[in-house]
Amino acid sequence: MILFVLVGAAVDIRYTLEAGLAAVAMIFVALIFRSFGVLLCTVKTNLSAKERAFCVIAYLPKATVQAAIGSVPFAAGLPCGKIVLSVAVMAIIITAPLGAFGMDFTYKKILTREK
Repeated sequence: MILFVLVGAAVDIRYTLEAGLAAVAMIFVALIFRSFGVLLCTVKTNLSAKERAFCVIAYLPKATVQAAIGSVPFAAGLPCGKIVLSVAVMAIIITAPLGAFGMDFTYKKILTREK
């Protein structure tokens, strides 16, 4: 929780708005690649297609890593630090609810309880 508070305090909303739609598009392209990576990693498993789909949904949110790594260029004083941090926070704002809602709305339809 402290990590997110500190990262949120360091974000300048002007840089987030400056990143705009290009940053949002980049985040969604990264999600597509990450989804293919999850599917590739589950190919030789005993998971069903529905379970693999749920794994993709479960791997959408990556908030802690984004917050920790996104602040490194900013803390190092690099010129791109503010924009990197802003895009990292934007990724958190997009992916965390997307994954949480996705898991909440699909787990009953996709997963079955084993006895």
